Amino acid sequence: MSAFIQQLPALIGVVIGALGSYLAVVRSDRARFHREQTVRWEERRLAVYADYASALKKSVTLACRGASHLGNDPHPHPLPPEEVAPLLAEATLGRDPVGEALLLLGSPEVVEKARGWVTVVLEMEQFLRDGTRDPAGWQALVERHRIGRDGYYGAVRDDLALPPGLSVRWQLPPVSSS
Repeated sequence: MSAFIQQLPALIGVVIGALGSYLAVVRSDRARFHREQTVRWEERRLAVYADYASALKKSVTLACRGASHLGNDPHPHPLPPEEVAPLLAEATLGRDPVGEALLLLGSPEVVEKARGWVTVVLEMEQFLRDGTRDPAGWQALVERHRIGRDGYYGAVRDDLALPPGLSVRWQLPPVSSS
């Protein structure tokens, strides 16, 4: 019995070491799981944010092409309203599922900025459907669209802790006619 009592401190040490090792592995695995889960959700949110921006951009481009036909926009590829209307309807149908994914996965700040941006895009579409010929009014809508897009991208960068990006207002060189 005295040999057992002499070995007892070593045995307790082994049990405590094994238990500590087990707890460290469990804690490490749990932390790794949470990190991987966070990364997966961030990747999904980034994809949804980019898809939503792309869907809105498609609508804006179509609206600009239609507005160019009416003399409101300098877009180089004008489309008559009867050709733009079905394309805009298709773009809207494509935008709806992405918008739902945005509502599901997006942060409240991003969703709010997206709501502001899409409201301006809807106004641009209505301007076009009404057949309005008002270049100054159209340019005001385009400017509000740019501000909305800029706010959306800023909220996305904040949500995903991305570094600041470039301004959405690129200065393109003038097109020379040869």
